[in-house]
Amino acid sequence: MSLTAVPTVANPRIVFGHPRGLWVLAGTELWDRISFHGMQAILTLYLVSELFLPGQIDRVAGIGPFRSVVEAITGPLSVQAFATQTFGIYIALAYATPLIGGAIGDRLLSRKLTVTLGALLMTIGHFSLAFDVSFLFGLLFLATGAGLLRGNLAPQVKALYPAGDRRQGDAFQLYALAINLGAFIAPLLTGALAAVYGWHVGFGFAGFGMLIGLIIYLVGQRDLADEPRVARAARPPLTGEERSRVGWLLAVWPLLVCFWIAQSQIWNTYNLWVRDHIDLVVGGFTVPVPWLQSLDGLMPALSVPIMLALWRWQAARGSEPELLVKMGMGALLFAASVLLLVAASHPPGSSARASLAFPIAFHFLSNFGWIYFAPVATALMLTRAPATTRGTMAGINLLSVTAGSLINGRLGALYEKVSASDFWLIHAAIVGGAGVVLLLLARPLRERLPEAIDEPVQST
Repeated sequence: MSLTAVPTVANPRIVFGHPRGLWVLAGTELWDRISFHGMQAILTLYLVSELFLPGQIDRVAGIGPFRSVVEAITGPLSVQAFATQTFGIYIALAYATPLIGGAIGDRLLSRKLTVTLGALLMTIGHFSLAFDVSFLFGLLFLATGAGLLRGNLAPQVKALYPAGDRRQGDAFQLYALAINLGAFIAPLLTGALAAVYGWHVGFGFAGFGMLIGLIIYLVGQRDLADEPRVARAARPPLTGEERSRVGWLLAVWPLLVCFWIAQSQIWNTYNLWVRDHIDLVVGGFTVPVPWLQSLDGLMPALSVPIMLALWRWQAARGSEPELLVKMGMGALLFAASVLLLVAASHPPGSSARASLAFPIAFHFLSNFGWIYFAPVATALMLTRAPATTRGTMAGINLLSVTAGSLINGRLGALYEKVSASDFWLIHAAIVGGAGVVLLLLARPLRERLPEAIDEPVQST
């Protein structure tokens, strides 16, 4: 008989009030996101303005079969529509593969080994984007590597804290802060590199960023939780109570999709909207479109400490909102921010351009919505799921981004068919409706989804 203990860290070293392993994981995620968001910020613009243009697109290996498959589903697509659809498919894959990657980490390989393999594949993928011929293969390597890495990196955060430790909520916010710092730095660097030295240099920089993330993870191994040594197949089946937990989490999942339909459109068609509707000239300097996406990293970096202090104060008074209430508030805040894009849109054919203040205000407000929703949704999935399913549930959580990206890829085609104001109204209605439903569900699910208690499991 062997004992399968829940992963723990013996005598963890504490840095700024948290186990040092949190900062190892956050540092790895930071550089993952610098590479990922840097590439993401220039991808649609690059496809529309260069790679998918006639005479250039034929250099991409496999582009003919890929386009045939896509258009067999969508019908003939313009250059812009094919670019937004390609972006949506890539993001969908990048957030779908963590479901498989999490299951591999749960059942087959250790999470540490799976993360390492994922980082290596992502590094290869980023460097492949620097060459036209290997572009589609680069996207495939990136999506596969992201699945292995992200399906197993965030689940290691929960293992650093004992059950009931209030620092868990703060830990996921700090982990999300690393994501947003990466999202802030990346568009500035890749946008500038692409503008000055060309698109391929921007993609190459992302590859070096991923290498740095891998080095941080390998050096910090000793501060991460030990993993069960027993064969994964020996784990017992879920109990009835554990199956119920998983079922309720899956019931909430479609509401996560609604949030990501709107959020992931900001990575995609939003860049084209900024190009078409916003006056980007400030004092004779034209602001690169990707720079605006850096605000999605800066705003949380400034506001997360404020929100953590607010939630601690509310917790001390016994008034901190529960997880589903926070998510509902976040979705409604995001819907309100999208209405700013509606207000800044002009009728088709108009030469008028809105002030840069509109997208800046949008990023400020929408990121308060993001803080209340995205990290909290991750915490919900990973603190309420049974311990032996956390890698899989992390993948299911990211699968909501996949579904949202696939849907927004299709919605992106509407940008050429309806007015910009109607385009954004559709997105505001989707995410706002999800917020209302989450607030209605908070009370009924309070007792059905208490925090999961990790206990040792015996197996023979």
